[in-house]
Amino acid sequence: MISKINTLEQKIWEKRPNFVFELFDFQRESCAVFKKYLQLIQYDQVPQSALNIPLMPIEFFKNHEIKSGDFREETIFLSSGTTESARSLHYIYNLDFYHQVSTRLFTDAFDHPSKFCHLALLPSYLEQGQSSLVAMVNNFIRFSKYADSGFFLNDFARLFQSLMTCKIDATPTILWGVSYALLDFLELFELDFPELTIIETGGMKGRKKEMVRNELHQIFGLKTNAAISSEYGMTELLSQAYLGDNNKFCRSQTLRVIGKEINDAFENEKFGKTCRLGIIDFANIHSCAFLLTQDLGRVYQDGTFEVLGRLDMSDIRGCNLMVGD
Repeated sequence: MISKINTLEQKIWEKRPNFVFELFDFQRESCAVFKKYLQLIQYDQVPQSALNIPLMPIEFFKNHEIKSGDFREETIFLSSGTTESARSLHYIYNLDFYHQVSTRLFTDAFDHPSKFCHLALLPSYLEQGQSSLVAMVNNFIRFSKYADSGFFLNDFARLFQSLMTCKIDATPTILWGVSYALLDFLELFELDFPELTIIETGGMKGRKKEMVRNELHQIFGLKTNAAISSEYGMTELLSQAYLGDNNKFCRSQTLRVIGKEINDAFENEKFGKTCRLGIIDFANIHSCAFLLTQDLGRVYQDGTFEVLGRLDMSDIRGCNLMVGD
């Protein structure tokens, strides 16, 4: 089983058209929770298209150990949450593989992380611990050739000083930040820094009223004159996507997004229509690659997609896998 995981990891970049079916066949047998889910929905077909592969509700990561095969995890990523029981757990077989994936996807979107100074304002992720985002950014900081790279928990003055140093030195700089912390910082400091790229990484985490992304990015742009981007990722995924032109996320090498009907997640939605976002994460070899999120969005024929918010509904009902064994 471990040999198969290693083989699939090597194939991920080869862009073989049948890779998705090889991965599905592997996980329908080796991932016990995914296998049971397919049995409960009475799916015993051989899929003819990736669009027809059933997607497992992502909430299962909160109640079950999602593993393909029997392995001892190298680490566990935990989602943000108010209680331990409400947090999703992702058991990571190979941390180096996660770093390989995130580095290649960041490089595709921007450039190699070594070429930037990475400043990170991610207090809630740091405080709760075991964050996949923190692990990714920390790896980029290790790559960076700039000594000012680092995390800033709540030290806004030191962050501002580092930003000013980067501006004076004309250093290409990435400021990673959770939305509420960036707003707090920019209420105190403004800077004209066109060489800066701000990558916001998520919502308000209950600290402030939620805002639509366009409004949020407009505030960031007015106060910094920086380029504004966004990262789409989550604990349950090993892949990320980054915001491109026209406020759409670009399709990445290892992440495919499928639009599902809001009221019938087994049916695909038309391109450009508001939908529920389904994910095929080819990097989730050791867990489950075929996931149905609670995110609302729109998916386009060129593979780009928008994220509009979250479903108003609570956890999916009607499947006994949603409760712990």
